[in-house]
Amino acid sequence: MSRAKEKQTILILEDDEDLSEGISLSLNSSDLEFVLCQTIAQAKKMLAKRTFDLFIFDINLPDGSGLDFCREVRRSSRTPIALLTAKDMELDIVKGLECGADDYITKPFSLMVLRARIRALLRRNTGEQKSEYQDSVFRFCFDTMEFYKKGASIELSKTEQRILYLLVFHPGQILTRERLLEWVWPDGTEYVEDNALSVGIRRLRDKLEDVPSKPIYIKTVYGKGYLWERI
Repeated sequence: MSRAKEKQTILILEDDEDLSEGISLSLNSSDLEFVLCQTIAQAKKMLAKRTFDLFIFDINLPDGSGLDFCREVRRSSRTPIALLTAKDMELDIVKGLECGADDYITKPFSLMVLRARIRALLRRNTGEQKSEYQDSVFRFCFDTMEFYKKGASIELSKTEQRILYLLVFHPGQILTRERLLEWVWPDGTEYVEDNALSVGIRRLRDKLEDVPSKPIYIKTVYGKGYLWERI
């Protein structure tokens, strides 16, 4: 059976049982399965037993911080993480994104908005089945977030990793700016600065190219987009 027909599993870590059940009911469909946990300890037991397609973590939990748990999970998993945060808690949002979260959902939330954002995160994860790329120069381990050029380690930001992922797993293909933007920022590009993608590409070239001003790996196809030249 192809993955597209398999159920996708969402772990909801929320100590408010009514809220977590409300989320699962609002997203209920034949292709989704939900696992509800009220504590970090319960979530850890579930993670040891099975894999998930999406995590939804509350920030304030009875036995610890959802932010700390998010950081812990992100060390070994690239599964999308959405954080539940109180209204107008901008500091929590910033901390959450710094801890590796992919998105945040502000309480109280519209079920329509919740459904759209969760579906966007699930679509993102569906496309990320490959995890390792290697050629004569580079080795990129996306699961463990380890990146090497000729054996030397390279540090990449989350945005740089997402751009690189789409490029290297479509070698020789021209990827338009629109497709890259939608991939890197799937929840809407209207909030993304016009030059955000250009900045990400430039920083990648600074880290990967021998001569960033004369790129041989990440090439610009003028008027069309970018492509990855496999060496």
